[in-house]
Amino acid sequence: MLTGFESFVLKMEKIQQLQTGRPAWLGQVQTLMAAACLVTSAWPAMAQERFRPADTTVVLRASVHAQGSQEASLRSLEKAWRAQTNDLDAALAYARAVFVLGLEEGDLRWFGSAKAALAPWWQASDLPAEGFFLRGLVKQGFHEFGAGLQDIDRAIALEPNHPEFWSWRFALHLLVADMDAAHRDCDDMARLFGDTEASVYRAILHYRSGQAQLAIASLKAIMAKVDFQDKDWQDWLGFHLGEAYRVAGQNEEAIKVWRKQLKANTKSHLLRLSLAQLLNHLGMSRQARETAGKEPSTDALLMQALLASRGLQDGDEQHLAGLFEARTAAQALRQESLIERPKLIYLIDYGKDLQAGLELSIANWKLQKEPPDAVLFVQAALKLKQAQAAAPVLDWVKQTGYRDPQLDQLLRELTQQSSAMGVRP
Repeated sequence: MLTGFESFVLKMEKIQQLQTGRPAWLGQVQTLMAAACLVTSAWPAMAQERFRPADTTVVLRASVHAQGSQEASLRSLEKAWRAQTNDLDAALAYARAVFVLGLEEGDLRWFGSAKAALAPWWQASDLPAEGFFLRGLVKQGFHEFGAGLQDIDRAIALEPNHPEFWSWRFALHLLVADMDAAHRDCDDMARLFGDTEASVYRAILHYRSGQAQLAIASLKAIMAKVDFQDKDWQDWLGFHLGEAYRVAGQNEEAIKVWRKQLKANTKSHLLRLSLAQLLNHLGMSRQARETAGKEPSTDALLMQALLASRGLQDGDEQHLAGLFEARTAAQALRQESLIERPKLIYLIDYGKDLQAGLELSIANWKLQKEPPDAVLFVQAALKLKQAQAAAPVLDWVKQTGYRDPQLDQLLRELTQQSSAMGVRP
């Protein structure tokens, strides 16, 4: 699950969008960046035409373990790759399919499969643009953000007219808080693909830099344009409009937008997770529990169900906590060392181990800098009365200009605590 790509992010929900340049949230996973936690997710940049999946594109809507033609499609790609593991085209086709499946399911094991397919070319310096691009995606899936950016830069240098390459570069620049680079990406996309396409990314920059109302106005105008009525565009833009409302402190509007979009696309992990998180934050535990689902499919949704169950005192808390512990133990056995946001939430927001959560937040912040991570970092520092530990978050706020009501309140408490203790955060 991608820690970094749950907030854009969520950039990565539509599987087929990897090649089309449309939104491909992952995650999310999540995680990364999902992402995070999925961390994270391709961003739509479609220039003057709508990019459609190539004939060879694999669209997987369910787990490989499900029955049906989708499983057969993936197994066909896997068979072709295993029959000729040194054939780059076969490797790229299989790696793309399993990487996207990992985004959809929030399962890091699929990223490992993608990396295995690309192993013969992992150090290669003479790949085609698509090879550099996909290798960069897999690297960022494992939180190798610098190396991932280098590969995506190489892809752009070879074929600068691929909008999806620019979309991911913008996302990664924002993830590591390189705001100047993200602004340059917007300028380059305007030059290559037109001002209308670039306006989408500029709107995202607005609410990530303290200009939420400007972002709201821009996103609403974009969503009303004829060229953006495609359901995938509406879904992706709807997420960002809701996020801009949330950042502006207009929670009711955010909930309204996300519920509307989720009704139109019930399979959207990004929208479901975002809505559940906001409902939990507002103390609307019953609605959050219903949104997360009876049997949450990902670690991120499981954590939201756990927080909601605790708020409801409905008797499911122990069971859900046990499920999360079991998943964490399984990940440890697989030696998956990535820092995932659900784990941070479990340690800090749920309160399992604050000191471990703070230590993990410090390590995570060195890799990626996103608003949900900032909130958890400051929460841990406050609860442990270690205000000075959260100094990097204050530096990030000053650098980016980012504001939201929840983080603002926490930073005020941090300042008060620091003053009372005679220290500077």
